[in-house]
Amino acid sequence: MGEEEGGGGTQRTDAPLFVFRGFALALQPALATSSPLLLLLYRVLRGWRCKCLENYTSHKSKWSCRCSGGEEKNNRNEIRCEGRGVREPKKGFVMGKPKKNNRANPPLTICHPLPTSYLNVHLHYSSDQDPKTLERLTIYLMETGRLLIQSPAETVALVFDLTQFGLSNMDYSLVQFLVKCFEAYYPESLGTILIHNAPLVFWGAWKIIEPWLDPVVASKIKFTYKDQDLLDLIPAEHLPDSFQGVGKDKYKYQYLAPVAGENDLMKDEATKGALLAERNALTEKYDAKTKEWIASGSETASPDREALAKELHTQYYKLEPYIRARSQYHRKNSTGKSIVQPDGTVFWTYNN
Repeated sequence: MGEEEGGGGTQRTDAPLFVFRGFALALQPALATSSPLLLLLYRVLRGWRCKCLENYTSHKSKWSCRCSGGEEKNNRNEIRCEGRGVREPKKGFVMGKPKKNNRANPPLTICHPLPTSYLNVHLHYSSDQDPKTLERLTIYLMETGRLLIQSPAETVALVFDLTQFGLSNMDYSLVQFLVKCFEAYYPESLGTILIHNAPLVFWGAWKIIEPWLDPVVASKIKFTYKDQDLLDLIPAEHLPDSFQGVGKDKYKYQYLAPVAGENDLMKDEATKGALLAERNALTEKYDAKTKEWIASGSETASPDREALAKELHTQYYKLEPYIRARSQYHRKNSTGKSIVQPDGTVFWTYNN
């Protein structure tokens, strides 16, 4: 694996280490836009048992298709899911958090931070949507969120802001579903969970939730009580100023509605087929070079394999518009900027 400078930021050049026939297409977005360690991490968590890994790949493929409605419906579901959840002002949004505190003149654009999802729990009511719709929206957000994980980051951070939380905001079914997602389908994708400003009424609910948690997930949860405590994870320059007196980023949520014709490339079956055939050919070459590397016993991969990894990465983003609907992270805002670039690079802009 490697990185190269270009296009205003660091660009990933790695590609999947493992290829499973019949499952490769379902995992391509995750594997091409985040670490190829996804399957390896699951295997480690399951004690290196290959059978568990085989079951995981098969189960996740079927589960993702069932929850999303299948590839042919993704183009329409993206619009419906966004309309019922994502565009609600400030209910939840994702911003990046850089590893280093860069103090360049604002607005500040940073490449490859750790994505941080802010969830304002007091705006959530389970009665606003049926459970299945909420589950599908959750999967859509998780799969879209994986686009935002960029090397060297491997995980995301979640900030559950419980300011003004009441029991009417508690949704036990959704919490159970989230726990299942992180434990069974997104192994080691979770970096940190901050439960912020929890009121007294929450602790009764917490006694019910805590036994559901895997010890690994539970170890990543931290309770914060003052806005100042958030600075342990997020620099003030990149913390929304809604955390008054601490956050300096003047970020305002802006829902970017779908643009007519933005997914027309998904209708071009001929080009899609040609690109898939090209990817399959590259994958076969990559597999062959990987087998050669294993047989050689060398600690480093050959230059040919590294070149193929870069080629696979570049080729995926040629293919992606034909197999994946655009999200609001692909769309340009009022200043003409988008978060996800055509080559898969992610840029966050902060205004402080």
